[in-house]
Amino acid sequence: MSDQEKKPRLEIEYCTRCRWLPRAAWMAQELLTTFESELGAVALVPGTGGVFQVRLDGEPIWSRDTDAAFTDAADLKRLVRDRIAPDRPLGHSERPASSG
Repeated sequence: MSDQEKKPRLEIEYCTRCRWLPRAAWMAQELLTTFESELGAVALVPGTGGVFQVRLDGEPIWSRDTDAAFTDAADLKRLVRDRIAPDRPLGHSERPASSG
């Protein structure tokens, strides 16, 4: 088994009828740029029915169905980071903790 095969696989399933490929590709680019050494693969998975879901090793970590709106790249990066590199800072993508 290669090193790439041992690293987590991230999938972004998007609705082809909704024309969400550009959004999925942009999210994939953002995640690959941020986690290029931690991720083994990022796959774009065509779907239908308004689906837009992000899975890490088959486990859903974000879904438009449950969140009822699209998330931004910074939120998605935090979700991925918390699972694959919890001690890693995200730089400008990291929001300061709320004091209130």
